Amino acid sequence: RGLTDISLLERFIHLRYVDLSKNKLKDLAPLSSLTQLLWLKVDRNLLTSASMQEMPYLQVISFDFNQIMNLEGITHPLLASLSLKENKIQTVLGLSHDQLFSLQVLELRGNEIETTAGLGVSKLKKLYLAKNTIYSLGDLEEFEQLETLHLRDNKLEALDGFSDSLKCLQYLNLRSNGIKSFQEVEKLQVLPMLQTLVLMGNPCAEEPNYRLEVLSRLLQLQRLDKESVEEEEREEAKNIRQTRKEKEK
Repeated sequence: RGLTDISLLERFIHLRYVDLSKNKLKDLAPLSSLTQLLWLKVDRNLLTSASMQEMPYLQVISFDFNQIMNLEGITHPLLASLSLKENKIQTVLGLSHDQLFSLQVLELRGNEIETTAGLGVSKLKKLYLAKNTIYSLGDLEEFEQLETLHLRDNKLEALDGFSDSLKCLQYLNLRSNGIKSFQEVEKLQVLPMLQTLVLMGNPCAEEPNYRLEVLSRLLQLQRLDKESVEEEEREEAKNIRQTRKEKEK
């Protein structure tokens, strides 16, 4: 509706669900009186900051398609899902587990983030970082409850940063990065629960026997790219792995 002023909302102190998408808002200060707010959507506005007064019951926020530059000032204690898709965020610094101890889903697709180092919300279960410019992975060992990690369309050439402390990670999407060698894929052996891996669009996916080369290093996979792993394929991968071990001896 092209709204630039939402001060009228200050009167409606019992509002629980508010959708202000597709307006021209630059300031959310009038929402500070809505202390009962549970759900807020402000996609496609002109916001340059996600900072708001702390909301005691707010559980879901979506700030998609704004012009937000950083993650400062997000301090809602019951917030479980935070989406900042398609903004101008360059660093993951600014979020704090001490203030966001309920956060489980973080969506940061389509920003300008270069590294995961410094992301201070360790209880996440789903982390979406596709379409950024990430070239290095740091501080991932803190995410012991992470189940889904989406890193499609980034600049990764090495897979350093994964560790066995990521004991719940089941789904990892690395599509369309710069991973060239199966030695890098081998680093994912530290992930005990990894079931689904997406690697298509990387240089290594063009290599002969690509699927078998990956599966021989990650025998526990249930799905590689879009296809389930067949039992015959798994047996063949085991044989390749055994042959490789014998050659190394």
